[in-house]
Amino acid sequence: MRLFAAVLPPAWAVAELGLAVRELTALPGADGLRWTGREGWHLTLAFLGEVDEALLDELRERLRRAAHRTDPFALRLHGGGRFDGRALWAGVAGGLDELRLLAERADAAARRSGVPMDQHRRYVPHLTLARSRTPMDLRPYVTELAAFEGGPWQVTELALIRSSLPRDGIPGERPRYEAVARWPLGAGG
Repeated sequence: MRLFAAVLPPAWAVAELGLAVRELTALPGADGLRWTGREGWHLTLAFLGEVDEALLDELRERLRRAAHRTDPFALRLHGGGRFDGRALWAGVAGGLDELRLLAERADAAARRSGVPMDQHRRYVPHLTLARSRTPMDLRPYVTELAAFEGGPWQVTELALIRSSLPRDGIPGERPRYEAVARWPLGAGG
């Protein structure tokens, strides 16, 4: 099963960002982007890819321990950026050190469980809003996002998400995400 570890923003934070994204979709060229759906908005901590079923019990236990060792922390959606003219994203502010630590712990949990983590990159906290199949100038969108300041919330759990890619070839079809496990952060969890 295709999995990743993530932090899920609360519904009201998603709604706040949704208002800003609605403005972005009215900009010239926005129809050339594949916009992600609100129901799938998340902050990926560690992408695990295809995980063998035999590794799931140990993976779940190690992710539970990673959550237990990480205290809750505050975040807010803030501003935005782009990757190589192919991805537009919303940024985050607040407890970035804690978020990075949780991402490192999720990555280590996967590695120690036997999940091959070949695509290790420097962690850049972000929430993907749109993608382009070909490079395009995303600077106008980033400029519009610069003023976005979402309200703060407490990150209180780590989630393990199953990603089901579209298989039907239907234009506009999006991946589906399902939380298969959640663990509370902190020693109380």
